[in-house]
Amino acid sequence: MVAFGKKLRQNQIEEWQRYYINYKLLKKKVNRYSQQIQVGAENQPNVLKDFSIMLDDQIEKIVMFMLEQKGLLASRLAILGEQHGALLEQSDDSKISELREAYRAVGQDLLRLLFFVEINAMGLRKILKKFDKRFGYRFTDYYVKTRANHPYSQLRQVFKHVGVGAVVGAISRHLADLRDQEGNHISIYDQPALSHPDPVIDSIKAAVNRLSNSTNFLEFLGKHAFTFQDESPTPSEDHLAEQRYHFMSLLLNLVNTFLYMVNTYIIVPTADNYSLHLGAAATVCGVIIGSMAVAQVFSSVYFSAWSNRSYLRPLVFSSIVLLIGNTLYALAYDLNSIPVLLIGRLFCGLGSARAVNRRYISDCVPLKLRLKASAGFVSASALGMACGPALACLFQTNFKIYKLTFNQDTLPGWVMALSWLVYLLWLWISFREPPRENNKLVPQESYTGLPVQDAVEIDFTQPLLLNSEAKFQDNNVDQEFDDGEENYDESHKPVTSIVSAYRLLTPSVKSQIRVNPAITCQVQLFVYFMLKYAMEILVAESSVVTGHYFIWSATSVAVFLACLGLTVLPVNVIVGNYISNMFEERQVLLASEIMVLIGILLSFQVLIPYTVPQYVSAALVTFVSAEVLEGVNLSLLSRVISSRLSRGTYNGGLLSTEAGTLARVIADGTITLSGYLGESRLLNATLVPSLFICLSAIIATCFTYNSLY
Repeated sequence: MVAFGKKLRQNQIEEWQRYYINYKLLKKKVNRYSQQIQVGAENQPNVLKDFSIMLDDQIEKIVMFMLEQKGLLASRLAILGEQHGALLEQSDDSKISELREAYRAVGQDLLRLLFFVEINAMGLRKILKKFDKRFGYRFTDYYVKTRANHPYSQLRQVFKHVGVGAVVGAISRHLADLRDQEGNHISIYDQPALSHPDPVIDSIKAAVNRLSNSTNFLEFLGKHAFTFQDESPTPSEDHLAEQRYHFMSLLLNLVNTFLYMVNTYIIVPTADNYSLHLGAAATVCGVIIGSMAVAQVFSSVYFSAWSNRSYLRPLVFSSIVLLIGNTLYALAYDLNSIPVLLIGRLFCGLGSARAVNRRYISDCVPLKLRLKASAGFVSASALGMACGPALACLFQTNFKIYKLTFNQDTLPGWVMALSWLVYLLWLWISFREPPRENNKLVPQESYTGLPVQDAVEIDFTQPLLLNSEAKFQDNNVDQEFDDGEENYDESHKPVTSIVSAYRLLTPSVKSQIRVNPAITCQVQLFVYFMLKYAMEILVAESSVVTGHYFIWSATSVAVFLACLGLTVLPVNVIVGNYISNMFEERQVLLASEIMVLIGILLSFQVLIPYTVPQYVSAALVTFVSAEVLEGVNLSLLSRVISSRLSRGTYNGGLLSTEAGTLARVIADGTITLSGYLGESRLLNATLVPSLFICLSAIIATCFTYNSLY
């Protein structure tokens, strides 16, 4: 893949060459500023002022040309409108066809203009990012805010896509009128549902959507999945994803995600009762629940490595292991064996194929569908989290078949074993193994020579400046001061060992940036650890705490946990559609951490008798805040993590999964150890570590706050 400077030269429209952003000049200026500041020949305020003026001039050049071209398009549309009016009085098929093609030609030229704006916007975003990385200063945030919100800003004209809607509307209306052969002339404004958009209109709308800087619910859900995608996929990469894509295979991955989350939480309401029936303390439920997470720490690594070679085989292996694990979990009751119970849960953890599910979405789903698939991944997880406890409350029965006991303790195991058996058969019949990259099924293509509309459709898929999608930054600071373009193959090459991944997360002693990106990445992983720890403490000990203080039955606990799980999607709707559009992500991050802290403080039992309203309200505050925090945290993490961790075995998704799984293991261990203090002290004993970890995360976030952009 070529560097951006070369890509810009290759994709320029020749007759518009002088109006493109002078990326080469700006890059040289950044390098020169860096050298001058190092030797003391220039100070930072002057550099910021000088560079701002240069950017203003570049943007003004681009915007003035864009407005000029829009004026020319409007003039052409006015002339075509007069011709269209004349055709209404006569029926000439040949002239109607010519006029239709003329309107389409205007649409194609508008696509060229949108492509021009988009590639210039990409250049502007890249040079701003280069400036920020070089000087460790949040210049991008300052520049975009001051320019985009000013009424006379040239940048504002680009953000708002001024005039594009009017041109698209005119082309759409006239094409719809010309398509009508019967003379009814139904207006697209009166009955939009009856209009049939022309392909060129669809292409224009897609291009405008890519230029959009808004955040919606689907994008917010996609952040939770933490699936990586290239900033500018090449035509060959996009075509390879098209070849790999198979809807049923994607559906099977989402079902796997759903079933695994059900499997994780279906035992929570009854784990304490199960341990009591086997002669252990109720607080051993922490070990029972946590043993699955312990195994998942290891399974995530080998499943991630396995997915480099195959997707079907790890999913088949996962299903078989989960089938065995759930069967052992159910048999432990009749065998009266805690070890068998724990081995069963360990097997369930060894069958965690979430790394495979994520990789399939990242590698085998086309870019245009990847956001929806990522949102589906998150929705499947949330639905599974809610359905697990809900199913548990339906198992209030007790009977035997051939010496096998079926009750509220064993039915979760039997039901999940049957579910994985059915899934395994479905998987074997319907899953299609996608072709691998090394099969060379797709010839390498070049951007050169592509029609402009194709280039818009395929290549430049990033929003204008600051997008909520993941933008991966190379943290190798030694290469940042190179005058040449960053070598893509080197700076984006996947890491091949856990040691290499660790080095990318370790601050460089040579770094001249005040807050090293590696430190910021570490902080965001720690925040993810904190929120998973707080959620696991809340969920895993719920049956013991509510049984001790409120004498809740397993059914009541199951309903409570199901209600908590059902809050996930509504909360994401609110955050994705409203809150994330009103505040910066770093503001939402810090506010969510503070709300988690408040929820933890409200959960403590101090002096006054512990009541149901106090527990439920504190649990809601903690759980909902942690859910909000997770989406924002993963979005910010994807921006600061090295691009070398976007692919391969040791990718960012694996690291975040390991951080969350480790948090669950420690939380479940904390519950079991605190149980030795007695059930009356369990609640406060487990909340103290949560409080300390949450405070530490808030302090760390404040320390790196200015580097979160």
